[in-house]
Amino acid sequence: MIKLNRGDKIAIVSLSSGILGEDFCRHQLILGKERLEAYDFEVIYMDHALKGVNYLRDHPEKRAEDLLEAFADPTIKGIICAIGGDDTFKLAPYLLTSSAKEIIHQHPKFFMGYSDTTINHLLLYKLGLHSFYGLSYLTCFADLGPDILAYSRQSFENILTEEPFVYEPSNLWYEEREDFSEQQLGIARLSHLDTKGYELLQGQSKFQGHLLGGCLESLYDLIVGERYPEEKEINQRYNLFPAKENWQGAILFLETSEERPLPSKVTEMLSVLNAEIDFEQLSGIIVGKPQNEIYYQEYKTIYQRIVPEHIPVVYNINFGHAYPKMLLQYGAIAQVNTDQQRIEIERL
Repeated sequence: MIKLNRGDKIAIVSLSSGILGEDFCRHQLILGKERLEAYDFEVIYMDHALKGVNYLRDHPEKRAEDLLEAFADPTIKGIICAIGGDDTFKLAPYLLTSSAKEIIHQHPKFFMGYSDTTINHLLLYKLGLHSFYGLSYLTCFADLGPDILAYSRQSFENILTEEPFVYEPSNLWYEEREDFSEQQLGIARLSHLDTKGYELLQGQSKFQGHLLGGCLESLYDLIVGERYPEEKEINQRYNLFPAKENWQGAILFLETSEERPLPSKVTEMLSVLNAEIDFEQLSGIIVGKPQNEIYYQEYKTIYQRIVPEHIPVVYNINFGHAYPKMLLQYGAIAQVNTDQQRIEIERL
């Protein structure tokens, strides 16, 4: 079972954007470290994690080097991604060599992130590691508010136990910040009551399956290479996107990014994903709350139109780019019960 213990060494990596190394993030850099050290973790930054946006954009091999060194170091027990981005697929050629794969196989450990980190999760899943789609260093541990959001904090703290993850809907949702400056330290996010709970859009109210998915835009770009044409080529060369047989009986989890795609774009992306996966073979789909509830109703209609009506779809789940967030472990068996408003995930 993958877990953490107080006193463990945690490595912070920048596998996508290098924003963590920019001067304007220094106050968050300090805050995130303090918050993790409150759990008695020893927090370290891998050699290139703080090199900044331009350097890491131009040197994907250094991002991959950091990740491999973190896996190879037996004193490091957990790896947390700084933030997402849009080009982490460029690491694949450096992480799927025979020597790199051997390092990851020999030293499995806790790995967590979301957004563009979807691609890293799929790569690790391909290598047999059950990583966590969850919190990132900058957006969660280094949030400028008085503390980590309570729901997110409790989700993370469960990794210190051997108990299953048991989730109920958060009674609050929070807006994304517009100002991340040092002047915002200690100022809470704007919050709203959430009385909608887990919304069953169609299908049976109870279902189970192994978890597999991520950010919708990241999965779409991996298939079609819209943002970077070479991403499609790398996916085809290394088979990063899980083969159809991996989706048999799965619960597909999907969420949309801070870019808040137009409903027409979500329709296109879901259609492409359906062609690649075949939603008919899924046990069900769980959908993260859209950030700031933008296009909340429109997205619901799209899922009901594209997903076969007998496949359960549950909406408004607390994961992804909206706040607060839960942890979803790749490959773990989840039981969804909308009658009881409950999701239980067995640990791997």
